Amino acid sequence: MTGFDIHAAMAILRAEMPHFPKPLIDGMGEEEARNPFRILIATILSLRTKDTMTAVVAPRLFAAADTPEKMLALSEDEIAALIYPVGFYRNKARTIRTICQILIDQYGGVVPANLDALLALPGVGRKTANLVLTAGFDLPGICVDTHVHRICNRWGYVQTRTPEETEMRLREILPQEYWKEINGLLVTLGQNICHPISPRCSVCPLAHLCARIGVERHR
Repeated sequence: MTGFDIHAAMAILRAEMPHFPKPLIDGMGEEEARNPFRILIATILSLRTKDTMTAVVAPRLFAAADTPEKMLALSEDEIAALIYPVGFYRNKARTIRTICQILIDQYGGVVPANLDALLALPGVGRKTANLVLTAGFDLPGICVDTHVHRICNRWGYVQTRTPEETEMRLREILPQEYWKEINGLLVTLGQNICHPISPRCSVCPLAHLCARIGVERHR
């Protein structure tokens, strides 16, 4: 068992992180009344792209097409033009059209609320699938991205090598009451304070709990 006090950490994060801007997808989960399709597509757009860019591009795309049927009415080139300049925009345009076709053919144009079904969609990994479940459907899931993986290891709460290993370990030890919110809280912490290099430990509200594993220098 880990000696890290996750209950104390989560209580502090719940109190302190609302002072910072919310991660894009978490905000969409509230603003879009949990629209799973928009969250799925926005998450695809956000891969290897900063939230600030996705926040500009996603609304532009959804203004033109906000359902699988409307998206398929656009050509791959039209989608690519709408989502430029997100990373790998041409590949993402192709992936988006393929996903929309599958949603129509296999699920009646509705995003499935099932982890395995989501993982079977092209371009959808565990991070994206879990985020759609939690933010899109308000279902249990643990979305582990680079921030969650890094910070949980930095704390000493887990000792894992990959985000997937971190997810599996968190499923074993993280109380389920924290599953849906840990991603949003740790992404906010990671974007604003617990940076990959030279984290801002002097202003971190969790500094007294953190083992700082792997931290070579900090501010």
